[in-house]
Amino acid sequence: MASHYTSLLSRLFGKFAVTSFPGPFQRLINRSYVRLMGLDMSEFAPAESYSSLNRLFTRALKAQRSIDPDPLAVIAPCDALITDLGTISDGKAYQIKGMAYDTAALLGEHYASEAERLEGGNYANFYLSPRDYHRYHAPMDLKIESITHIPGRLYPVNMPLLKNKLNLFIENERVILQAADRQGRRHFLVLVGALNVGKMVVTFEERIHTNTAPGPARHYRYETPISLKKGELFGWFEMGSTIVMLSQKGALEYEIEAGEKVRFAQTIGRLKEDG
Repeated sequence: MASHYTSLLSRLFGKFAVTSFPGPFQRLINRSYVRLMGLDMSEFAPAESYSSLNRLFTRALKAQRSIDPDPLAVIAPCDALITDLGTISDGKAYQIKGMAYDTAALLGEHYASEAERLEGGNYANFYLSPRDYHRYHAPMDLKIESITHIPGRLYPVNMPLLKNKLNLFIENERVILQAADRQGRRHFLVLVGALNVGKMVVTFEERIHTNTAPGPARHYRYETPISLKKGELFGWFEMGSTIVMLSQKGALEYEIEAGEKVRFAQTIGRLKEDG
């Protein structure tokens, strides 16, 4: 099967983004990108210090942000806009108001039976724009039990397409983390790829290679689950995209609303003690 044009475009842009150009030209590229996208660089190294545009995309924070130590506090996994959040009903969640999608289809065949456990639970969509900090972190203490990579297209996940293209998250390439919280309740973190570069990095799983070639889903289960502490870095997008968080009924309660801008480490909800 041939690659979709969105994947080809993303690979071409990716080659440009990872190239380190001669110093003056690279500094011009970086400064131009910062101005064009309106990046706030106050928490990061100067734009001129990054050796490629991709290094600028995936920049690390200079200092750790403060995290609520309360084990019940749930934090934002990234800097993002909440495009929608709510309750999973009849197996449906929403990419944005009025645009429903099937959670079982989003999770794929490896988690088909798990989707039933999510009925009545919560979903939240975190949209990372090209100007946002691109790294993602654990929103709570989690045990990662398995991970699945589902190849797909790389349509943009911006507001116009969220409002007009059905099943956008399902058509796009994605990486799905199956996890349990401290009480053993089920959560999924779905990393959705997007146009340009289109790569998603998971620090603890080197077998995941996104935006390479079409093929079947790849599923990896861990005999010993991978432990992530709240706030721990577990990867990054190489350009902006979306994280979908799905949680079983009774696991947590959000304290944010659709349309709200959140920052990594901000408390956005609370785990329930009994769920």
